Amino acid sequence: MDSRYAVVDASAGVKWFSPEPGHEDALDLLRRAARGDVVLVVPDLFIYEVLRTVRRKAGAEMARGAVVFFSDAGLVAVPPSAGLLEATLGYADETGCDVYDACSAALATMLDAPLYSADRRAHGRHPSVVLIG
Repeated sequence: MDSRYAVVDASAGVKWFSPEPGHEDALDLLRRAARGDVVLVVPDLFIYEVLRTVRRKAGAEMARGAVVFFSDAGLVAVPPSAGLLEATLGYADETGCDVYDACSAALATMLDAPLYSADRRAHGRHPSVVLIG
């Protein structure tokens, strides 16, 4: 596994903005990235999913703050490609999870990187998952 990268699922990314179980673990991941220990990689879908949830839970102002946060955090957002989309569909077929959840797992597999997630149902069986919360 390549520890230079860490793929973050939206369920874990939301914890950066919400004091709920897993919040400190999510912040620790950010601290590791700030020190340069790891590069945080997300499918571009991640940004929309997190913004939707933050806006719903904490309001539009907090969501606007999240936009600035994403810019400052140095997240590497990966756009869809044929390879990623095929891997995503394969993971969704294999596990029965939805395509949104499958995308981060497929990306982690492609990068041979750990997957940080709070979604036990979708990612609990992923071989490189680090469950938080």
